[in-house]
Amino acid sequence: MRYDLVIFDNDGVLVDSEPISNKLLAGYLTELGHPTSYEDSLRDYMGGALHRVHDLVWERSGQRLPVDFDEVFHARVFSVFERELKPVAGAVEVLEELAADGVAYCLASSGSHERIRVGHRAAGLDKWFDEKRVFSSQDVGRGKPAPDLFLHAAERMGVAPGRCVVVEDSPLGVQAAVAAGMDVYGFTAMTPAERLSGATELFGDLKELPSLLA
Repeated sequence: MRYDLVIFDNDGVLVDSEPISNKLLAGYLTELGHPTSYEDSLRDYMGGALHRVHDLVWERSGQRLPVDFDEVFHARVFSVFERELKPVAGAVEVLEELAADGVAYCLASSGSHERIRVGHRAAGLDKWFDEKRVFSSQDVGRGKPAPDLFLHAAERMGVAPGRCVVVEDSPLGVQAAVAAGMDVYGFTAMTPAERLSGATELFGDLKELPSLLA
């Protein structure tokens, strides 16, 4: 294989959470007096940590979100995750193949550790990711598009950045991977290919991934 480590984004790559979380985020921001459509949320926040929501709302409106914003939002998201969340089509097959071939992999997500765990339990992916394979923006000072999270994951997994490949579906994630000096494969199932134009490769079906990595 061309790489020593595969770093997966989580939301939208392994779990089909982006439609759920962005609809809920758009609705909640609109409730709070910051009109936001689903498309707005995808454009502005997909792939970013929640601090990005706080930062952009403040920048645009001069208003702070409520102190319990994160808590309320997560409660809404987790409730729907537990009822509806599924793995992305092909995710289980890809993980099975990587594990069978002894390929090192991990995930690096803008979501909190709790969000990752709740989502993985609901989608049935928790057996593939022990604590040593899970990295969150909570672990570093800056989330995507800063490279910090991917560099942290590579360091903890003991692999040089140039030997890593990132699998991402958001422009912010692609920017972060490029900044980290890593190749990045842009997953276009939900994101138009032109928005991931900085990626090393583009693909639209997770089942294509193992052959791309060979």
